[in-house]
Amino acid sequence: MSVYEEEMESAGKLGRRLGLSRRQLLAATTGMAAAAAITAAGPMKSAAQAAPSGPGPNGLLIPPPRRGIILYTVRDAISRDPLSSNLPSGFRAVFEELARIGYAQIEFAGYSQHPNAEGGASLENVEGARLLRSWLDDNGLVAQGNHGFIPSSWPLTQADLDRFKLHLEIANILGMGHVGTGSDPTGTAYKADWDRAAEKWNALGELATAAGLKLYTHNHDVAYSFLLDSGPLDAQGRPTRSSGIRRLEYFLQITDPKHVWLEMDIYWAHVAQYKHKTFTAPDGSTQTQIFDPLAVVRAQTKRFPLFHAKDGKINTGTANGYDMVPFGTGDIDYAKFFRGMGAKGYHHPMYEQDTAPGGNANPAQSLQYAALSYDNMSALRG
Repeated sequence: MSVYEEEMESAGKLGRRLGLSRRQLLAATTGMAAAAAITAAGPMKSAAQAAPSGPGPNGLLIPPPRRGIILYTVRDAISRDPLSSNLPSGFRAVFEELARIGYAQIEFAGYSQHPNAEGGASLENVEGARLLRSWLDDNGLVAQGNHGFIPSSWPLTQADLDRFKLHLEIANILGMGHVGTGSDPTGTAYKADWDRAAEKWNALGELATAAGLKLYTHNHDVAYSFLLDSGPLDAQGRPTRSSGIRRLEYFLQITDPKHVWLEMDIYWAHVAQYKHKTFTAPDGSTQTQIFDPLAVVRAQTKRFPLFHAKDGKINTGTANGYDMVPFGTGDIDYAKFFRGMGAKGYHHPMYEQDTAPGGNANPAQSLQYAALSYDNMSALRG
């Protein structure tokens, strides 16, 4: 761990102990840090020149500026009525709490909150985006993406095109680098449907690129099951067998790398490894092929700017083979994954846990899990 990383980590812990957001802590310490840097480095060196260039061989795998969370994890807090709870409720209060915990990045899961929260129920408009941006800036948070609107129509209807362009405008107001969806490009296994999806995504990706954004799709386990692309055909003329390529791997091949990116949900990719092992080959034989999520990423790592860092505890008594748990408390080898994926400093890992909300029994649970997961992200070493 480098000196710079240790200072960043110590500052984050200090801020959390004092109850300060990152922005408040920065304001309080900027003068002291500058003075210390000048004293230590001497009159001929700036603070930037004195800082180490990067992590050592056993450095942090997720540096402080890259620690993120998707707001779906704390959706109960976003949607909570602030008039009926003393817990953080609505976007503004949740941003403050996430910054206090130490998070630097967030990914939206839509722009809706409780109607009684400041700004009202829906912030899916230009004025709402400006309000959200002010709260992000107040807390030193950076928005990286959104699981938002992707048109279902193809060719696009005018209404879908207009709404998609609105989402691009909102993303730019929020300062995002990426815009996307939480759904797979298509829900079927048939090659023709994936060809059609790729045609649409290439077109939408060009629009996003023109707006200065990277368009991405998120995966679930079924998207890494096998593509049906070989005969014999069924009664509707659709293929019934596979050449052995997986659906999203095919999608990567036929989409333009200049316009279409992916966000791998690492948990669901491991579920795919557990569930989707065999396919029926063109000759009718059953073939076994074990999915390797890391190998897919390593082969073209810059197609994966975002990740969902969702952890799982092995449980072969369930259909998925894993139970979702807070980051760092499961069995997925995240140290190996982040060490091996390549393009260090390029990716944005977002903690996610679908099961984090505790309901009426424990309404604070999702934010408690967010704090635990942040600490475990901070402790991950390579």
